[in-house]
Amino acid sequence: MSVQAGSEAESRTPQSSLGTAAARNLATTTKSVPQMQEITSRWLLKTLPWVPVQGGTYRVNRRLSHTVGNGVVEFVKTGSRVQVIPAELGELPLLRDYDDAEVLTELAGRCVQVDFEAGQELTSFGSPSDQVFLLAHGRVEQIGPGPYGEDAVLRTVADGAYFGEASLTDEAAIWEYTARAATAGTALVLSRQDFRLLADRADSLRAHVDRVRTRPERPVNPYGEAAIELSAGHVGEAVLPRAFADYEPRPREYELSIAQTVLRVHTRVADLYNHPMNQTEQQLRLTVEALRERQEHEMLNNPDFGLLHNADYDQRIQPHDGAPTPDDFDALLAMRRDSKLFLAHPEAIAAFGRECNRRGLYPETVDVAGTRVTAWRGVPIFPSTKIPVTAARTTSILCMRTGEEEQGVIGLHQPGIPDEIEPSMSVRFMGINDQAIISYLVTAYFSAAVLVPDALGVLENVEIGRWDR
Repeated sequence: MSVQAGSEAESRTPQSSLGTAAARNLATTTKSVPQMQEITSRWLLKTLPWVPVQGGTYRVNRRLSHTVGNGVVEFVKTGSRVQVIPAELGELPLLRDYDDAEVLTELAGRCVQVDFEAGQELTSFGSPSDQVFLLAHGRVEQIGPGPYGEDAVLRTVADGAYFGEASLTDEAAIWEYTARAATAGTALVLSRQDFRLLADRADSLRAHVDRVRTRPERPVNPYGEAAIELSAGHVGEAVLPRAFADYEPRPREYELSIAQTVLRVHTRVADLYNHPMNQTEQQLRLTVEALRERQEHEMLNNPDFGLLHNADYDQRIQPHDGAPTPDDFDALLAMRRDSKLFLAHPEAIAAFGRECNRRGLYPETVDVAGTRVTAWRGVPIFPSTKIPVTAARTTSILCMRTGEEEQGVIGLHQPGIPDEIEPSMSVRFMGINDQAIISYLVTAYFSAAVLVPDALGVLENVEIGRWDR
C-alpha cells in the first residue's frame, strides 16, 4: 500500500467543493461595535447629583465666615532653595488683609530655610515659643499630653501648613506640643526678633499689628461662621437677643466649564460603509465616551473647580502610617455627617484591602445599581483612575457628602441646550468642506461645586506601594 503526503494527495485530487479561503471572502462575519479601552466606570459622574444651571453660572451663598484665603502657604523652589511667596504671608492670621507688597517681600526674605529629617523634633513641649514655622514640604506630627497623661498625636500637618504664629507678638508664648517630623522635609522659620525689627521700621506693619491687637473679635461658631445669638432656658420676661444670619458679601460663583472637539467623517465612508453599522453613529458614540472621560478628569483635577483642588485645608488629613488604614477611613468619616461615598484610585483601594487583611478585617460590600462595591462602615468605595498617582507612589482618597439639600458636593450642567443628544451635551452640524469631509461640533458643559467646606474631605499622601508587612 502506498502512502502519500496530504499536500501531494490534495494537489492531485480534483477540487469538489468551495475552499475555505474563498468562502471567507464571501461570508458575513459577526462583528462587534468598535471597542475603546479608555472607557471606565465613571462612578463620579454616576453618583453625583446633577443640578441644572441657568445662565451658565451657579452661585454658592454661604453664611459669613471669618476664614481668609485657603489656609495654605505657597512656595517657589529653585534647585534646593525654597522661598515663600510674599503675598502668601497673608494666610497668617496676624497678617490677613495686610497688603504692603514691599514690606511683605522683605518679611519673606527674613524667613530662614530649615531642612529636617524624619524623627527630628522641631519644637519641644513647654519651651518658650519665639518662631513661626511655614511648612514647605513634609509631614509633621504635633504631639502633646493625652486625656490620661500619655503622649498623643494632636494633629498632623503637611505641605503649606504653618504653626507657632502666636509667638510673633506674644512674649510669653510657649509650645503647647512637641512638633516631630514624620517625614523628611523643609520649613521656613520666621523669628519674633526679625518680625519686630521690621515692624519697628515699617510704619504700615506696626499700625496693622496694633489694629489687630485692639480689634474686638466677632463671635464665631465652631465652624468659623458668624455666630447667631440665641437664648435658651430663660424664665420670666428676659430680654431676648437680636440676631440675623449674615452672608458672605462676595460668594463664589461657578461658571460651567466646557469640553469640545470637532468630529470629522468623510462622505465616502458615511455613504458606502454604513452597513451593518452606521459609521457616523459609531464615530459619535466613541467621541461622546472620550468627552465624558475628560469631563470626569476635569471635575477631579481642574485647578479652578476640580474637587482635589477645592477641598478645604481643614478637611485635608494625612495618613497615620503612610498606607491607607481603617483608622484613616474612620478619620475621614468623622469629619462630616452623612458621608455618601469614597473615591479612590484602584491601587489605593488595593492598598486599603492589604491593610484590612493584615488586621484580619473583611470590608463589606454594598449593591450599587446592580454592582457589588467594596464599602467601609456602609459607605461605598468607588474606583477612579482619574485620581493622580505621583512618581513617589502616593495618591489621595476623597470622601464626600452629596446633594444640594444635604449641603454637599454637586455636579453642575445645563440641560436643554440646542442640538442636545444627552443632558448638557450637543452635536452640531458644521458643514462639508472642499475635501468632502463632514464636520460635527461635539460639546459638553459641566462643573462641580462644594456647597460647604465639610462636604468634601481628602486623605492626602497615601502610600500605595508598601508590601513589606
